[in-house]
Amino acid sequence: MSQVEEKRNGWKKLLHLEDWWAVWLGLIVIVAVVAGRLTSPVLPGRWGQNGNGILSAIPPEMLTGILITGVVSFVVFAIAVYFYGRKSLGQFVVAFPMVFVLAIAAELLGGYEPLRHYGINNVIWALLLGLIISNTIQTPQVIKAAVRTELYIKTGLVLLGTSILFNRMLALGALGLGVAWMVTPIVLVFMYWFSQKYLKMQEQRGLAIAVASATSVCGVSAAIAAGTAAKAKKEEISLAISVTLIFTIIMMVAMPAVIRLAGIPDVVGGAWLGGTIDATGAVVASASMLSEQAVEIASVIKMIQNILIGVIAFAIAVVWVSVDSKGVATTEKAKVSPMEIWNRLPKFIIGFILASLVFSFVLPDATVSQASGAINGFRNFFFTLAFVSIGLESNFKKMAALVKGGSPVVLYLVGQTMNLGLTLLAAYIFFSGRFFPLPF
Repeated sequence: MSQVEEKRNGWKKLLHLEDWWAVWLGLIVIVAVVAGRLTSPVLPGRWGQNGNGILSAIPPEMLTGILITGVVSFVVFAIAVYFYGRKSLGQFVVAFPMVFVLAIAAELLGGYEPLRHYGINNVIWALLLGLIISNTIQTPQVIKAAVRTELYIKTGLVLLGTSILFNRMLALGALGLGVAWMVTPIVLVFMYWFSQKYLKMQEQRGLAIAVASATSVCGVSAAIAAGTAAKAKKEEISLAISVTLIFTIIMMVAMPAVIRLAGIPDVVGGAWLGGTIDATGAVVASASMLSEQAVEIASVIKMIQNILIGVIAFAIAVVWVSVDSKGVATTEKAKVSPMEIWNRLPKFIIGFILASLVFSFVLPDATVSQASGAINGFRNFFFTLAFVSIGLESNFKKMAALVKGGSPVVLYLVGQTMNLGLTLLAAYIFFSGRFFPLPF
């Protein structure tokens, strides 16, 4: 392939990859809000106190606003689907209203104050509604075209960049490096060593490194990146993803409860969640059960950790071309382009940083203050869409059927136990305020 063709294909990726479209959609929403063309989404309110029934949360005059919110959300995501998945656009048109209705139902149920007081908010309800459907009647085929967890959550994370001003992100990031970059390589190396030394997975090296990467870095994205770099079989990558998804759902619900029961401060708890839960969406969902501050810290740490996906995939690719299928060194020279790091880097991070820079240094404070409400409203609703999608695509029976043999599960449990312990220690050291001053 000539250099001209390579450049042309590179530009095409900007319009044909979901990862890039999360950036474009986030920026479109931000520009529309700042320009005054888009106002806050209309969603059900709070109810369940002072005699307020469920109907008070969604009065008739609010229905038009909710419908407009649905239309705006549909148009935003339909733009992306048109460019990178045009064949499925018709199916998306039919499916999105169903996902939207489930999201509105989650917002309505999440507004019930007595349960909300205990952390059972729209996030929990969105996940539960999706899980109930996928694990009882199973997710209908007609709705699957709008189950786009990654697109919803990554677009929301780009919007989150407007709320985390750059000087604050740098301050959090400096502390987050201690949690994300110190623990991650230790857990990764240990898990791979354990898989070869004690679990005897010499014939499943690709599976082992995929599970180790998913556990120590960032779930599905890391499993795909590491598994592909290690030339793992598609079935092995699917198995690694299944193992991590099963335990991710358990952790995202259980860990906030543990943090509350143990009396761990939200700041430390958010850092712990960001460094251990395997998926960005699950991190945000879990931290949302604690506080906005926990969401901020957990999100920044997870994004710092995400940066390692490209570096680790690059390192794995170098190692794997230097050894044979059983891990024995060969004389073949490693030929891996440094562009591999760029290719593996989650692109929504670029949008997040760009949004943070613009709101930190370009826009006047008055504009930032005025736009924040609407942007945060859409961010939170896009997260709700993502959590509904997580539930709809999480069928425990199907995931468990893929976990054949005990080695991947044992590897995950041992590695995640080590990860939980080391990350909690790192979170306490860097975010307790006893050893380093906190930027808030």
